[in-house]
Amino acid sequence: MFSQSNINGLLLTKNGKPVSGASITITPLHSDQILNYAISNSKGYYSIPVNGYAENIQLNIKSMGYKSVVKTILNKSQTLDFILVEAPTELNEIVIKNSPITKHGDTINYAVNAFTKQEDRTIADVLKNMPGIEVLSDGKILYQGKPINKYYIEGLDLLEGKYNLANENLPHKEVSKVQVLENHQPIKVLDSLVYSDQAALNIKLKNKYTFTGQAELGAGSEPLLWDTNITPMLFSKKRQMLSSYQSNNIGDNVASQLKTLTIEDLLDQFERNNEKQDWLAIQKIGVPNFPEQRWLDNNINLLSANYLQKLKKDLELRLNVSYLNDYQQQNGFTNTQFFTANDTISLFENKYNQFYKNSLETNLTIQRNSNKNYFKNSLVVQGFWDSERGSIQQYNENISQSLSNRYFKLSNNLKTLFPLGKQIATLKSYIGVNRTPQTLTVNPGQFEDLLNGGLPYNEVIQNLELNTFYTNNSIGFTKGYKKFSLSPKLGVLFEKQRLESGIFTSNIVNNEIFKNNLAWIRSKFYALLQTQYKSEKWRIELHTPINIHTYQLEDESLSRNQNLSRITFDPRISLTFDLTSNWSLSTSAHLNNDFGTINQVYYNYILQNYRSIQRIDAPLPENRNWGYSTSFSYRNPIKSFFFSSVYSHTKTNTNLLFNNNILENGATELQAIEQDNTRLNHNFMTRASKYFSKLNTNLTLGVNFNLQDFQQILNSEITDISNENWRLNGKIDTDVTDWLNTELVSVFQFANNHIQNQDNQTIVQQFHEFNVNVYPEEHHYFGIKTEYVKSNLGNRRAENIFADVVYRYTWKKKKIDFEFQINNLFNDKNYLTAIVDSFSYIESNFALRPRQGLVKVRFSL
Repeated sequence: MFSQSNINGLLLTKNGKPVSGASITITPLHSDQILNYAISNSKGYYSIPVNGYAENIQLNIKSMGYKSVVKTILNKSQTLDFILVEAPTELNEIVIKNSPITKHGDTINYAVNAFTKQEDRTIADVLKNMPGIEVLSDGKILYQGKPINKYYIEGLDLLEGKYNLANENLPHKEVSKVQVLENHQPIKVLDSLVYSDQAALNIKLKNKYTFTGQAELGAGSEPLLWDTNITPMLFSKKRQMLSSYQSNNIGDNVASQLKTLTIEDLLDQFERNNEKQDWLAIQKIGVPNFPEQRWLDNNINLLSANYLQKLKKDLELRLNVSYLNDYQQQNGFTNTQFFTANDTISLFENKYNQFYKNSLETNLTIQRNSNKNYFKNSLVVQGFWDSERGSIQQYNENISQSLSNRYFKLSNNLKTLFPLGKQIATLKSYIGVNRTPQTLTVNPGQFEDLLNGGLPYNEVIQNLELNTFYTNNSIGFTKGYKKFSLSPKLGVLFEKQRLESGIFTSNIVNNEIFKNNLAWIRSKFYALLQTQYKSEKWRIELHTPINIHTYQLEDESLSRNQNLSRITFDPRISLTFDLTSNWSLSTSAHLNNDFGTINQVYYNYILQNYRSIQRIDAPLPENRNWGYSTSFSYRNPIKSFFFSSVYSHTKTNTNLLFNNNILENGATELQAIEQDNTRLNHNFMTRASKYFSKLNTNLTLGVNFNLQDFQQILNSEITDISNENWRLNGKIDTDVTDWLNTELVSVFQFANNHIQNQDNQTIVQQFHEFNVNVYPEEHHYFGIKTEYVKSNLGNRRAENIFADVVYRYTWKKKKIDFEFQINNLFNDKNYLTAIVDSFSYIESNFALRPRQGLVKVRFSL
């Protein structure tokens, strides 16, 4: 039989006041299963229908501030009133912790104090501890394996692509959080029209007005050492300023703070192909691939001034000026083996090099970036006055090298976007001129058979000058339609260059046969339609450009010329699918054509260095590149776990094959031969990072793989070449206790070279770094930093063990650090390494910095 009963009644206090919000449940006897429940109303009344067969049931009453009631009753309809007795309710202790990483929309916030170690001083130090973020050795910041496209401080772009200057000098104590702006569109007027799959970084400061920076003074021996860094900064809503003077001879290459690092600016430089190029060089030593502080023998001075002022009507005025002076030395020897299809040629060189670097750059920018329009104009003046000296002992011969390597550039870059009807119009214009005069002198003269009829001679001089005019102008429109964005663009590119070069020897007066006087004109008319589709989970982008290329080359003195006209279709498609809120899949494919640059076609010889001379007397290279890539990414800020994996493959079909004629003394003559060939390239990268808050541990693991297959002509024989490289790396950073931190970094590298299906030596290198940081008391820090480097170079093995000791006392009241450090405690003086390239194995012994002691005083401004 089925039965239903109804239990109801009133809940009152002893004073007759109703008890509202009490929980009344019905359960079977000796069971937690809830048959039904009710909540008492404002009058204290409750009513519960009960379905069931049991004769007896249990009624339970719970309310905050009152004793609980448990009573066995008959399973029948009845009215039961209760008087509840007041009693305090004890709550279990709970601890509330702020999550170190939070996510709001497309913004991921990292709490700086959650990832700061006591020895950290700048925001760059803290970024290295954050999962999902990677800081490379040159200062470039990656998020999920991809370079960021902007680095903001309080939403303003003071340094544009050269953000390392702020990153390495901004005290982390002034920063509240680091924001990763996913899918960041830097141009506000395009924010709802054109999506971006790149991320930006925004530094949020603790105060609205911040005057900060750092000053550091250090001295030591041996030899006499110094380290100076004075970097004041000012940040407010309308004004930002960063100035810096840095000087040292301790191996700290502060020139990296002036490098362009953002991907958009790097791509612009690649398209224009008008950055400083070193046509000529002295023969260098392969540098070690571990931190520069261990081997760089420098004497550097850097001066930088950067100012941003917000004007009326959303205008911003920015001035960036930098000057760099550096003197570097290299000392060591190389043992090179050149592989051909039938032979191996060996070359031993003992080298001493000196580098003198001077550069000045000024960038004046005015910008408006509002929701209605965008305007940016940058005027850049840049100059380099570099020179190099080299001395080589080769068997019983001494060779001296001298290089003057200068470069000057003036450019203006304009970009503006504004509403035109119901669409956004875009105008872009870049104009630049540059001059590259270079001179290489080698004593005694080289390539006697080619340059001096087989007779020895005293000196050879290579002069070269390249003058360039380049402009690229376009007009485009952007219009949104439902979930689509359409952006057609028309443009014209024009480049005019003149290459003048000549080889002069001490014995020959008339050197006309070794001169180039090449005029180069390149133009491109292009029409592009960029189509984007964006939904909640899908993002699709399609580029469909049609290009009309025209090339004109003429060397009147050699009566040589060639013309090339091509129409190309270079499509590119990319697709991103958000499987879940954490998982994302991306894939892309592209096809593009390029036809080389002026340094890939010239009709007479150019002496590039003392043992490399080449000419490319061949048609223009015609390269057809196609490729695809696929990537997975996962990020869970709540669990502090980030993962990314990328595979890419490219195939290049080209019409030129290069003939490397390797002479018995190791010198190389290079010529290009017209013959179709194919180059294949495979890349795989994966990286995972996880922060374990309960263990105070940050774990990072990564794998990189690269494989190249191509052909070259070695001593007149077509040779199949394959290069394979693996890199495995891991890092674990743990706060063992409040006073002890440990950090372990390990890297394994494998490099192999195959020529004509014959394996050459496999190079295996290991790099292990173990650091122990101890904080015995609040104001004291003691650190031991060790590195172990092992190289298996065929049948040879080389090992290096480095150790540094650091002690720091912090006077907190005055915010002053007193620091004493000893670097290279075991005084390891040489490092043996090897490089495998297309057809050679280069073993280098590099002189390292000796043991040195340094005393520093550092304080915040």
